[in-house]
Amino acid sequence: MTLETQLNNRPEFMRFHNGEKAALPFDTAEYEARLEKLRIMMRILNLDAAVLTSMHNVAYYSGFLYCAFGRPYACVVTQTDCVTISAGIDAGQPWRRSVHDNITYTDWKRDNYWRAVRSVTGVNRAIGVEGDHLSLMQSDKLAAYLEPSNVIDIAPDTMLQRMHKSEAEIKLIRAGALAADVGGYAIKDAVKIGATEIEIAMAGRDAMEAHIAKTFPDAEYRDTWVWFQSGLNTDGAHNPVTSRALQHGDILSLNTFPMISGYYTALERTMFVGEVDDASAKIWDANVGAHELGISLIKPGATCSGITHGVNEFFAERDLLQYRSFGYGHSFGVLSHYYGREAGLELREDIDTELKPGMVISMEPMLTIPDGQPGAGGYREHDILVVTEDGAENITGYPYGPDFNVIS
Repeated sequence: MTLETQLNNRPEFMRFHNGEKAALPFDTAEYEARLEKLRIMMRILNLDAAVLTSMHNVAYYSGFLYCAFGRPYACVVTQTDCVTISAGIDAGQPWRRSVHDNITYTDWKRDNYWRAVRSVTGVNRAIGVEGDHLSLMQSDKLAAYLEPSNVIDIAPDTMLQRMHKSEAEIKLIRAGALAADVGGYAIKDAVKIGATEIEIAMAGRDAMEAHIAKTFPDAEYRDTWVWFQSGLNTDGAHNPVTSRALQHGDILSLNTFPMISGYYTALERTMFVGEVDDASAKIWDANVGAHELGISLIKPGATCSGITHGVNEFFAERDLLQYRSFGYGHSFGVLSHYYGREAGLELREDIDTELKPGMVISMEPMLTIPDGQPGAGGYREHDILVVTEDGAENITGYPYGPDFNVIS
């Protein structure tokens, strides 16, 4: 067969079902329940298909957690099918890690991805999309290849579904909170004068990854990491790790982020090396007080804005509100919140969502005192709570406050 013939015979897409299905984070019944809720919503909106493209929704409805590297992915859901669309570079892994069908598109021709999507949706159909994820370029391609009769943004509806956790999800999130605690204790043990941020971060990361691998032997392992900051570097919650060496009297920020099968959890704590000066102790004590107040306000029926108002009042009474720069907490779930925020469940002034049993939310007040002022640095505590029928359960175990976190 000539080269030209071989080139012309290559498929635009195919089903490369290589090997047997692998264990997914949840059983098939869990995914079917999620898909049925999505399909009910699609029927209400008169949609023929949903083309889900974000990491969080593809993983939520299919179990497959993609790694894009610049390539598009999807989970296409109709009333009868659930098909992940993946790139040829991944070979059979997406099939093995998808609850149902998978189609692999090839690189031989531009836009084979959309040809694969079209093979499931058909043309001239009503399509649901994620308006907060679909780029202008991909939106134009969707219009060209699918020729939809109607396009509706279903991102808010899918987010609302993800905000309410099943018992299976809460069980996995509990395990993630425990893994975060494991990382926290490893970090505490690694803190010493002269150690660098990166050395300490690696100790926490390694401990969590080993714990997760032992606890979840059938999972895929990725994106478990640590932010560990010291001194001036603590001023931002998401500041990257550096090679700065710890000094006596430094303020520290411990941030562990384990991910188990696409589900993120977190632990964040203020720490000090050796001793705490009086000005810093006062700020730290105030932030711990705000943290405890915030935890007490999380219960069914409370609103995100109402909780925020209560913590704001606490800081304002102490003339500290001006040092707060972002919300007091957010939802936890699939890829939330690093890759995909469940923005309807965040403790902010402009969100009036009412807390309900089955929601999972953090309490994480932070104060940043500018460099040069007494008590300079970033103070941050972070616990994860599951909203119950009559209150909330704190599933974070690592202690907060100066009694445990001044490391000598």
